[in-house]
Amino acid sequence: MKVISYLVKHMMNIQILNKKNKKLKATLYAALLIGSGFFFSCQNTIGADKDSSNDLTLPAIKIDTTTAIITKDYMGSIEGKINVELRPQVEGILQEIYVDEGDYVKAGQPLFKIDASAYNEIYNNALANENVEKAKLKNAKLEIDRLKPLIDNEVIAPVQLEKAKSDYEVAKASLAKASAAVGSAQINVDFTVIKASVSGYIGRIPKRVGNLVSKSDKEPLTYLSDVSEVYVYFAMSESDFLHFSKAQNLENDSLATQTSLGTLLPNASLILADGIEYKEKGKIDAISGQINKSTGAISLRASFPNSEDLMRSGNTGTIKIQETRKNVILIPQEITTNIQDKTFVHLLNKENKVILKEIKIDGIANKDFIVSDGLKRGDVVIKTGFNKLSEGMRVIPQI
Repeated sequence: MKVISYLVKHMMNIQILNKKNKKLKATLYAALLIGSGFFFSCQNTIGADKDSSNDLTLPAIKIDTTTAIITKDYMGSIEGKINVELRPQVEGILQEIYVDEGDYVKAGQPLFKIDASAYNEIYNNALANENVEKAKLKNAKLEIDRLKPLIDNEVIAPVQLEKAKSDYEVAKASLAKASAAVGSAQINVDFTVIKASVSGYIGRIPKRVGNLVSKSDKEPLTYLSDVSEVYVYFAMSESDFLHFSKAQNLENDSLATQTSLGTLLPNASLILADGIEYKEKGKIDAISGQINKSTGAISLRASFPNSEDLMRSGNTGTIKIQETRKNVILIPQEITTNIQDKTFVHLLNKENKVILKEIKIDGIANKDFIVSDGLKRGDVVIKTGFNKLSEGMRVIPQI
Protein backbone atom coordinates (compact mmCIF):
# COMPACT_ATOMS: atom_id res chain seq x y z
CA MET A 1 0.00 0.00 0.00
CA LYS A 2 2.90 2.34 0.74
CA VAL A 3 4.25 1.77 -2.74
CA ILE A 4 0.87 2.66 -4.28
CA SER A 5 0.64 5.90 -2.24
CA TYR A 6 4.15 6.78 -3.31
CA LEU A 7 3.30 6.30 -6.97
CA VAL A 8 0.11 8.36 -6.73
CA LYS A 9 1.94 11.22 -4.98
CA HIS A 10 4.58 11.45 -7.67
CA MET A 11 1.98 11.24 -10.43
CA MET A 12 0.31 14.33 -8.92
CA ASN A 13 3.67 16.11 -8.89
CA ILE A 14 4.04 15.31 -12.56
CA GLN A 15 0.78 17.12 -13.28
CA ILE A 16 2.27 20.43 -12.14
CA LEU A 17 5.19 20.23 -14.53
CA ASN A 18 5.08 22.97 -17.06
CA LYS A 19 4.49 22.39 -20.67
CA LYS A 20 8.17 22.84 -21.43
CA ASN A 21 8.90 19.54 -19.64
CA LYS A 22 6.51 17.38 -21.69
CA LYS A 23 9.26 14.93 -22.61
CA LEU A 24 10.28 14.44 -18.98
CA LYS A 25 6.65 14.15 -18.02
CA ALA A 26 6.06 11.29 -20.52
CA THR A 27 9.15 9.47 -19.28
CA LEU A 28 8.05 9.66 -15.67
CA TYR A 29 4.57 8.37 -16.59
CA ALA A 30 6.04 5.35 -18.33
CA ALA A 31 8.30 4.55 -15.39
CA LEU A 32 5.44 4.76 -12.96
CA LEU A 33 3.22 2.46 -15.07
CA ILE A 34 5.97 -0.18 -15.42
CA GLY A 35 6.66 -0.08 -11.71
CA SER A 36 3.02 -0.50 -10.78
CA GLY A 37 2.57 -3.38 -13.27
CA PHE A 38 5.59 -5.20 -11.79
CA PHE A 39 4.21 -4.71 -8.27
CA PHE A 40 0.80 -6.15 -9.06
CA SER A 41 2.40 -9.04 -10.98
CA CYS A 42 4.46 -9.92 -7.94
CA GLN A 43 1.40 -9.76 -5.74
CA ASN A 44 -0.51 -12.17 -8.04
CA THR A 45 2.43 -14.58 -8.17
CA ILE A 46 2.74 -14.67 -4.41
CA GLY A 47 -1.00 -15.35 -4.11
CA ALA A 48 -0.84 -18.11 -6.68
CA ASP A 49 2.09 -19.73 -4.93
CA LYS A 50 0.21 -19.53 -1.69
CA ASP A 51 -2.85 -21.29 -3.22
CA SER A 52 -0.67 -24.00 -4.87
CA SER A 53 1.07 -24.76 -1.60
CA ASN A 54 -2.24 -26.06 -0.18
CA ASP A 55 -2.44 -28.99 -2.71
CA LEU A 56 -1.35 -32.41 -1.46
CA THR A 57 1.13 -34.49 -3.43
CA LEU A 58 0.30 -38.19 -3.08
CA PRO A 59 1.28 -41.45 -4.83
CA ALA A 60 -1.23 -42.61 -7.42
CA ILE A 61 -1.67 -45.27 -10.07
CA LYS A 62 -3.00 -44.98 -13.59
CA ILE A 63 -5.54 -47.65 -14.43
CA ASP A 64 -4.83 -50.02 -17.33
CA THR A 65 -6.01 -53.45 -18.41
CA THR A 66 -3.90 -56.57 -17.97
CA THR A 67 -4.06 -60.36 -17.70
CA ALA A 68 -5.05 -61.79 -14.32
CA ILE A 69 -4.26 -65.27 -13.06
CA ILE A 70 -6.73 -66.45 -10.42
CA THR A 71 -5.97 -69.50 -8.30
CA LYS A 72 -8.94 -71.34 -6.83
CA ASP A 73 -8.65 -73.96 -4.07
CA TYR A 74 -10.77 -77.08 -3.61
CA MET A 75 -10.44 -79.65 -0.81
CA GLY A 76 -9.94 -83.16 -2.12
CA SER A 77 -9.67 -86.77 -0.94
CA ILE A 78 -6.97 -89.05 -2.34
CA GLU A 79 -7.50 -92.65 -3.41
CA GLY A 80 -5.39 -95.17 -5.25
CA LYS A 81 -6.17 -95.65 -8.91
CA ILE A 82 -7.24 -99.20 -8.00
CA ASN A 83 -8.73 -99.54 -4.53
CA VAL A 84 -9.98 -103.09 -3.91
CA GLU A 85 -11.99 -104.51 -1.02
CA LEU A 86 -10.79 -108.02 -0.22
CA ARG A 87 -13.66 -110.17 1.05
CA PRO A 88 -13.86 -113.94 1.58
CA GLN A 89 -15.95 -115.88 -0.93
CA VAL A 90 -16.49 -118.78 1.47
CA GLU A 91 -17.28 -119.00 5.16
CA GLY A 92 -14.80 -120.47 7.61
CA ILE A 93 -12.24 -119.95 10.33
CA LEU A 94 -9.36 -117.64 9.44
CA GLN A 95 -6.38 -119.94 9.68
CA GLU A 96 -3.43 -117.91 8.39
CA ILE A 97 -2.57 -114.25 7.70
CA TYR A 98 0.50 -114.10 5.46
CA VAL A 99 0.94 -110.30 5.34
CA ASP A 100 0.92 -107.31 7.65
CA GLU A 101 -0.78 -103.94 7.38
CA GLY A 102 1.05 -101.59 5.04
CA ASP A 103 2.92 -104.33 3.17
CA TYR A 104 3.40 -104.04 -0.57
CA VAL A 105 2.21 -107.17 -2.37
CA LYS A 106 2.18 -108.35 -5.96
CA ALA A 107 -0.82 -109.61 -7.89
CA GLY A 108 -1.45 -113.33 -7.18
CA GLN A 109 0.40 -113.34 -3.86
CA PRO A 110 -1.40 -115.32 -1.05
CA LEU A 111 -2.69 -113.05 1.72
CA PHE A 112 -5.11 -115.07 3.89
CA LYS A 113 -5.92 -118.76 4.45
CA ILE A 114 -9.32 -120.06 5.59
CA ASP A 115 -9.64 -123.55 7.08
CA ALA A 116 -10.41 -125.74 4.04
CA SER A 117 -11.27 -129.03 5.81
CA ALA A 118 -14.99 -128.95 5.09
CA TYR A 119 -14.49 -127.84 1.50
CA ASN A 120 -11.93 -130.57 0.86
CA GLU A 121 -14.46 -133.14 2.01
CA ILE A 122 -17.09 -131.71 -0.31
CA TYR A 123 -14.59 -131.86 -3.13
CA ASN A 124 -13.68 -135.47 -2.41
CA ASN A 125 -17.35 -136.45 -2.29
CA ALA A 126 -18.02 -134.73 -5.61
CA LEU A 127 -15.00 -136.45 -7.10
CA ALA A 128 -16.28 -139.85 -5.95
CA ASN A 129 -19.69 -139.18 -7.51
CA GLU A 130 -17.97 -138.23 -10.73
CA ASN A 131 -16.13 -141.54 -10.78
CA VAL A 132 -19.43 -143.40 -10.26
CA GLU A 133 -21.00 -141.57 -13.20
CA LYS A 134 -17.99 -142.36 -15.34
CA ALA A 135 -18.49 -146.05 -14.56
CA LYS A 136 -22.19 -145.84 -15.41
CA LEU A 137 -21.37 -144.21 -18.71
CA LYS A 138 -18.90 -146.96 -19.47
CA ASN A 139 -21.50 -149.65 -18.70
CA ALA A 140 -24.04 -147.91 -20.94
CA LYS A 141 -21.53 -147.94 -23.77
CA LEU A 142 -20.80 -151.64 -23.24
CA GLU A 143 -24.52 -152.44 -23.36
CA ILE A 144 -24.85 -150.74 -26.75
CA ASP A 145 -21.85 -152.68 -28.06
CA ARG A 146 -23.37 -155.96 -26.79
CA LEU A 147 -26.76 -155.42 -28.41
CA LYS A 148 -25.56 -154.36 -31.86
CA PRO A 149 -24.56 -157.91 -33.07
CA LEU A 150 -27.85 -159.31 -31.78
CA ILE A 151 -29.82 -156.74 -33.72
CA ASP A 152 -27.78 -157.42 -36.83
CA ASN A 153 -28.58 -161.15 -36.57
CA GLU A 154 -32.25 -160.40 -35.81
CA VAL A 155 -32.04 -162.17 -32.49
CA ILE A 156 -33.71 -159.32 -30.55
CA ALA A 157 -35.96 -156.45 -31.46
CA PRO A 158 -34.31 -153.09 -32.44
CA VAL A 159 -36.22 -151.33 -29.69
CA GLN A 160 -33.86 -152.77 -27.08
CA LEU A 161 -30.92 -151.07 -28.78
CA GLU A 162 -32.74 -147.76 -28.79
CA LYS A 163 -33.36 -148.10 -25.04
CA ALA A 164 -29.65 -148.83 -24.48
CA LYS A 165 -28.71 -145.71 -26.43
CA SER A 166 -31.10 -143.66 -24.30
CA ASP A 167 -29.54 -145.03 -21.12
CA TYR A 168 -26.14 -144.06 -22.51
CA GLU A 169 -27.25 -140.42 -23.00
CA VAL A 170 -28.64 -140.32 -19.45
CA ALA A 171 -25.33 -141.63 -18.08
CA LYS A 172 -23.46 -139.06 -20.14
CA ALA A 173 -25.57 -136.18 -18.73
CA SER A 174 -25.16 -137.49 -15.18
CA LEU A 175 -21.38 -137.52 -15.62
CA ALA A 176 -21.45 -133.92 -16.81
CA LYS A 177 -23.45 -132.94 -13.72
CA ALA A 178 -21.04 -134.76 -11.44
CA SER A 179 -18.07 -133.10 -13.15
CA ALA A 180 -19.68 -129.70 -12.61
CA ALA A 181 -20.05 -130.49 -8.91
CA VAL A 182 -16.36 -131.37 -8.78
CA GLY A 183 -15.50 -128.05 -10.43
CA SER A 184 -17.69 -126.11 -7.98
CA ALA A 185 -16.12 -127.87 -5.02
CA GLN A 186 -12.66 -127.14 -6.41
CA ILE A 187 -13.50 -123.43 -6.70
CA ASN A 188 -14.56 -123.30 -3.05
CA VAL A 189 -11.35 -125.01 -2.04
CA ASP A 190 -9.37 -122.44 -4.04
CA PHE A 191 -11.36 -119.63 -2.37
CA THR A 192 -9.99 -120.69 1.00
CA VAL A 193 -6.71 -119.04 -0.07
CA ILE A 194 -7.32 -115.33 -0.64
CA LYS A 195 -4.81 -113.85 -3.08
CA ALA A 196 -3.98 -110.30 -4.13
CA SER A 197 -6.01 -109.33 -7.16
CA VAL A 198 -3.69 -106.42 -8.00
CA SER A 199 -0.29 -105.19 -6.90
CA GLY A 200 -0.48 -102.58 -4.17
CA TYR A 201 -0.40 -101.79 -0.46
CA ILE A 202 -2.31 -103.68 2.23
CA GLY A 203 -4.66 -101.60 4.35
CA ARG A 204 -5.95 -102.21 7.86
CA ILE A 205 -6.69 -105.84 8.80
CA PRO A 206 -9.52 -105.91 11.38
CA LYS A 207 -9.76 -109.72 11.58
CA ARG A 208 -7.34 -111.99 13.44
CA VAL A 209 -6.44 -115.68 13.20
CA GLY A 210 -9.28 -117.77 14.65
CA ASN A 211 -12.06 -115.35 13.68
CA LEU A 212 -15.00 -116.62 11.67
CA VAL A 213 -15.17 -114.86 8.33
CA SER A 214 -17.79 -114.90 5.57
CA LYS A 215 -18.74 -112.91 2.51
CA SER A 216 -21.65 -111.33 4.42
CA ASP A 217 -19.32 -109.55 6.87
CA LYS A 218 -19.82 -105.78 7.09
CA GLU A 219 -16.10 -105.10 7.00
CA PRO A 220 -13.77 -106.51 4.36
CA LEU A 221 -10.70 -108.48 5.38
CA THR A 222 -8.61 -105.53 4.17
CA TYR A 223 -8.20 -103.01 1.37
CA LEU A 224 -5.64 -103.33 -1.38
CA SER A 225 -4.60 -100.09 -3.08
CA ASP A 226 -2.59 -99.64 -6.23
CA VAL A 227 -1.14 -96.14 -5.71
CA SER A 228 1.27 -95.99 -8.65
CA GLU A 229 -1.23 -93.38 -9.79
CA VAL A 230 -3.74 -91.66 -7.51
CA TYR A 231 -7.09 -90.01 -7.98
CA VAL A 232 -8.04 -86.83 -6.12
CA TYR A 233 -11.79 -86.35 -5.84
CA PHE A 234 -13.10 -82.83 -5.20
CA ALA A 235 -16.25 -80.77 -5.63
CA MET A 236 -16.63 -77.49 -7.52
CA SER A 237 -19.50 -75.05 -7.23
CA GLU A 238 -21.91 -74.82 -10.12
CA SER A 239 -20.95 -71.19 -10.77
CA ASP A 240 -17.23 -72.02 -10.95
CA PHE A 241 -17.87 -74.92 -13.28
CA LEU A 242 -20.00 -72.81 -15.60
CA HIS A 243 -17.37 -70.08 -15.59
CA PHE A 244 -14.60 -72.51 -16.59
CA SER A 245 -16.81 -74.04 -19.26
CA LYS A 246 -17.76 -70.68 -20.78
CA ALA A 247 -14.19 -69.41 -20.68
CA GLN A 248 -12.96 -72.51 -22.48
CA ASN A 249 -15.70 -72.28 -25.11
CA LEU A 250 -14.85 -68.65 -25.77
CA GLU A 251 -11.17 -69.48 -26.12
CA ASN A 252 -11.74 -72.40 -28.49
CA ASP A 253 -14.89 -71.00 -30.12
CA SER A 254 -16.35 -74.50 -30.18
CA LEU A 255 -18.95 -76.25 -28.07
CA ALA A 256 -17.35 -79.54 -29.04
CA THR A 257 -14.62 -78.96 -26.47
CA GLN A 258 -17.13 -79.71 -23.72
CA THR A 259 -16.84 -83.39 -24.56
CA SER A 260 -13.07 -83.33 -24.15
CA LEU A 261 -12.27 -83.45 -20.44
CA GLY A 262 -8.62 -82.70 -21.07
CA THR A 263 -9.43 -79.35 -22.65
CA LEU A 264 -12.43 -78.35 -20.55
CA LEU A 265 -10.36 -77.45 -17.49
CA PRO A 266 -6.69 -76.56 -17.05
CA ASN A 267 -4.11 -78.72 -15.36
CA ALA A 268 -4.31 -78.96 -11.58
CA SER A 269 -1.74 -78.60 -8.81
CA LEU A 270 -1.92 -80.47 -5.52
CA ILE A 271 -1.00 -79.14 -2.07
CA LEU A 272 -0.34 -82.00 0.34
CA ALA A 273 -1.26 -82.04 4.02
CA ASP A 274 2.14 -80.59 5.00
CA GLY A 275 1.42 -77.46 2.95
CA ILE A 276 4.01 -78.26 0.27
CA GLU A 277 3.02 -78.38 -3.38
CA TYR A 278 3.40 -81.78 -5.03
CA LYS A 279 6.06 -81.48 -7.72
CA GLU A 280 4.10 -83.21 -10.48
CA LYS A 281 1.07 -81.69 -12.17
CA GLY A 282 -2.19 -83.56 -12.54
CA LYS A 283 -4.99 -83.49 -15.05
CA ILE A 284 -8.73 -83.44 -14.56
CA ASP A 285 -9.94 -86.54 -16.36
CA ALA A 286 -13.46 -87.14 -15.08
CA ILE A 287 -16.48 -84.94 -14.38
CA SER A 288 -19.73 -86.08 -12.83
CA GLY A 289 -22.74 -86.11 -15.10
CA GLN A 290 -24.98 -84.53 -12.46
CA ILE A 291 -24.89 -81.63 -10.02
CA ASN A 292 -25.71 -82.46 -6.40
CA LYS A 293 -29.07 -80.81 -5.69
CA SER A 294 -28.47 -80.48 -1.97
CA THR A 295 -25.01 -78.86 -2.23
CA GLY A 296 -25.15 -77.24 -5.66
CA ALA A 297 -21.73 -78.71 -6.47
CA ILE A 298 -20.39 -81.02 -9.16
CA SER A 299 -17.83 -83.75 -8.46
CA LEU A 300 -14.59 -83.93 -10.41
CA ARG A 301 -11.56 -86.21 -10.44
CA ALA A 302 -7.93 -85.31 -11.03
CA SER A 303 -5.24 -87.94 -11.58
CA PHE A 304 -1.63 -87.58 -10.44
CA PRO A 305 1.37 -89.86 -10.92
CA ASN A 306 2.77 -91.17 -7.63
CA SER A 307 6.24 -92.24 -8.68
CA GLU A 308 7.76 -91.58 -5.23
CA ASP A 309 4.97 -93.31 -3.25
CA LEU A 310 4.26 -90.17 -1.23
CA MET A 311 0.51 -90.58 -1.32
CA ARG A 312 -1.80 -93.27 0.01
CA SER A 313 -5.51 -93.91 -0.15
CA GLY A 314 -7.24 -91.83 2.51
CA ASN A 315 -4.84 -88.87 2.30
CA THR A 316 -6.27 -85.39 1.84
CA GLY A 317 -5.00 -82.46 -0.18
CA THR A 318 -5.97 -79.19 -1.80
CA ILE A 319 -6.47 -78.95 -5.54
CA LYS A 320 -5.35 -75.64 -7.04
CA ILE A 321 -6.68 -74.64 -10.45
CA GLN A 322 -5.46 -71.53 -12.23
CA GLU A 323 -7.84 -69.43 -14.28
CA THR A 324 -6.56 -66.85 -16.76
CA ARG A 325 -8.63 -63.73 -17.45
CA LYS A 326 -7.54 -61.33 -20.16
CA ASN A 327 -8.12 -57.58 -20.45
CA VAL A 328 -9.22 -57.00 -16.88
CA ILE A 329 -8.53 -54.16 -14.45
CA LEU A 330 -6.42 -55.03 -11.41
CA ILE A 331 -5.90 -52.78 -8.39
CA PRO A 332 -4.09 -53.47 -5.11
CA GLN A 333 -6.42 -54.38 -2.27
CA GLU A 334 -4.78 -51.85 0.07
CA ILE A 335 -5.86 -48.84 -2.01
CA THR A 336 -9.56 -49.61 -1.48
CA THR A 337 -11.85 -48.51 1.34
CA ASN A 338 -14.84 -50.48 2.63
CA ILE A 339 -17.94 -48.58 3.75
CA GLN A 340 -21.07 -50.52 4.70
CA ASP A 341 -20.21 -53.62 2.62
CA LYS A 342 -19.32 -51.48 -0.37
CA THR A 343 -15.87 -50.93 -1.83
CA PHE A 344 -14.59 -47.49 -2.81
CA VAL A 345 -11.44 -45.91 -4.24
CA HIS A 346 -10.24 -42.29 -4.19
CA LEU A 347 -10.48 -41.31 -7.84
CA LEU A 348 -9.13 -38.06 -9.32
CA ASN A 349 -11.24 -36.25 -11.91
CA LYS A 350 -9.89 -34.16 -14.79
CA GLU A 351 -9.24 -31.27 -12.38
CA ASN A 352 -7.32 -33.59 -10.03
CA LYS A 353 -10.03 -33.33 -7.41
CA VAL A 354 -10.85 -36.29 -5.21
CA ILE A 355 -14.01 -38.34 -5.83
CA LEU A 356 -14.98 -41.28 -3.62
CA LYS A 357 -15.89 -43.83 -6.31
CA GLU A 358 -17.70 -47.13 -5.68
CA ILE A 359 -16.33 -50.16 -7.55
CA LYS A 360 -17.52 -53.74 -8.12
CA ILE A 361 -15.16 -56.63 -7.32
CA ASP A 362 -15.19 -59.80 -9.46
CA GLY A 363 -12.49 -61.93 -7.85
CA ILE A 364 -9.00 -61.79 -6.41
CA ALA A 365 -5.72 -62.41 -8.24
CA ASN A 366 -2.90 -62.82 -5.73
CA LYS A 367 -3.19 -59.61 -3.65
CA ASP A 368 -5.12 -57.61 -6.25
CA PHE A 369 -8.83 -57.05 -6.77
CA ILE A 370 -10.36 -57.66 -10.19
CA VAL A 371 -12.62 -54.68 -10.90
CA SER A 372 -15.66 -55.36 -13.04
CA ASP A 373 -17.30 -51.93 -12.78
CA GLY A 374 -16.47 -48.41 -11.59
CA LEU A 375 -13.07 -47.89 -13.22
CA LYS A 376 -11.80 -47.63 -16.78
CA ARG A 377 -8.49 -47.31 -18.55
CA GLY A 378 -6.76 -43.99 -17.93
CA ASP A 379 -8.38 -43.31 -14.54
CA VAL A 380 -6.04 -42.11 -11.79
CA VAL A 381 -6.50 -43.51 -8.28
CA ILE A 382 -4.78 -42.39 -5.06
CA LYS A 383 -2.65 -45.10 -3.39
CA THR A 384 -2.01 -43.77 0.14
CA GLY A 385 -2.74 -40.91 2.51
CA PHE A 386 -6.48 -41.43 2.71
CA ASN A 387 -6.66 -39.91 6.19
CA LYS A 388 -5.57 -36.58 4.69
CA LEU A 389 -8.19 -36.62 1.94
CA SER A 390 -11.67 -35.25 1.69
CA GLU A 391 -13.97 -35.31 -1.29
CA GLY A 392 -13.39 -32.37 -3.64
CA MET A 393 -9.83 -31.76 -2.41
CA ARG A 394 -7.28 -31.04 -5.11
CA VAL A 395 -4.34 -33.47 -5.22
CA ILE A 396 -1.15 -33.51 -7.25
CA PRO A 397 -0.71 -37.21 -8.25
CA GLN A 398 2.69 -38.87 -8.32
CA ILE A 399 2.16 -41.70 -10.81
